[in-house]
Amino acid sequence: MDGCEELHCCCERKKLRSEDERRELTNRLKRIEGQVRGLQRMLEEDAYCPDILTQASAVQSALNGFCRTLLASHLRSCVTEDIRAGREDAVDELLDTLKKLMK
Repeated sequence: MDGCEELHCCCERKKLRSEDERRELTNRLKRIEGQVRGLQRMLEEDAYCPDILTQASAVQSALNGFCRTLLASHLRSCVTEDIRAGREDAVDELLDTLKKLMK
């Protein structure tokens, strides 16, 4: 397997990520975390509503970028591996995931 493993003991799937991928995703989340703290600070300091909304939009954009990066990795590894292995429900699982992302 290239990174996705099924753990039979607890019926969960896990993704083994490279250090580079883990570092990139972690760094993105840390930046988003900082942006969210900035939003909290703006609220505590009674910032003007449009300024807070602009910052919230930037947070949402950053989170969307995180999701795009993670989804691309998922498609290149887990989904590709599942299809090659003949796992017929891989596309249905992907569609369910996309529905959740597009709410």
